[in-house]
Amino acid sequence: MRIAVTHTTRYRYQPRVDNAQHVAYLTPTENTHQQLLSHQLQISPPPDECESSIDIYGNIRTFFSIQTPHQELTVRAHSEVSNSAQTPISDSMTWEQAQTLFKYHAQALHHSATEFVFASPCVPVHADFLAYALPSFAPQARLLDCAHHLMGRIYTDFVYETHSTQVNTPTLQALAQRRGVCQDFAHIMVACWRAMGLPARYVSGYMLTQPPEGQARLLGCDASHAWASLFMPPVASRMGHVGDISASGSGQWLDCDPTNNRIPGQEYVTLATGRDFADVSPLRGVILGGADHRLEVEVTVMPLQI
Repeated sequence: MRIAVTHTTRYRYQPRVDNAQHVAYLTPTENTHQQLLSHQLQISPPPDECESSIDIYGNIRTFFSIQTPHQELTVRAHSEVSNSAQTPISDSMTWEQAQTLFKYHAQALHHSATEFVFASPCVPVHADFLAYALPSFAPQARLLDCAHHLMGRIYTDFVYETHSTQVNTPTLQALAQRRGVCQDFAHIMVACWRAMGLPARYVSGYMLTQPPEGQARLLGCDASHAWASLFMPPVASRMGHVGDISASGSGQWLDCDPTNNRIPGQEYVTLATGRDFADVSPLRGVILGGADHRLEVEVTVMPLQI
């Protein structure tokens, strides 16, 4: 499946901004099932400096600075990707065996996924996450079944409500009020997995949706999306410890979308992965001036004919 994404962010400032430094995560990543076919980033006013690099998690980030005074900033990213079907995970060790792999062992090797067991800025450690997670982790249950069970519970127990939270709403608050948006549900799922001692990460991206029957697809009506990903150790290591899998980096990540209660497939476009939203915010920065601002975001996700 080939998909085109256009993501436009527009800031209007009052008074003007005299200079600005920004970091953008707007370039889709490449992995075993997603190939980046093309990408263009248009910035107005034109930046004085602009360069891209790979961050610690393998994402493409773009830094740009604008030294020209401006009252409006427009950043438009247009990308095309080709997605192939992922090999479904059909078996897993029990969650207890997986949990043991990521417990601390003196002088033992550590798998790179171990970092995702710990708290991060948007995903704190709290007993409430553990309490919510526990009903999905029956004794000796397969890790794969536990992941699906937790995803289904979040989908059922929480209400998707636009404007019920803000981008900086604490994850614990979203858990307590049982409502939010996809960012909140992804953070809650990550927090629950980590509460069980399991590596989990946050995924930002897009999802191709179908317009209502008989209606045309509207430009700019889509939105960015977020979901969660759980590290699944290889079944062959079920009787070992993390040192058995760290050298080869084996294992795979299982994506789960609690907002829609589904495993992401070809219609999902991955932008970036990190510990939480703070690692992969599509656009953030530091400005001098512009005490007040108005933000507009438009996203279009379109299927392409092969």
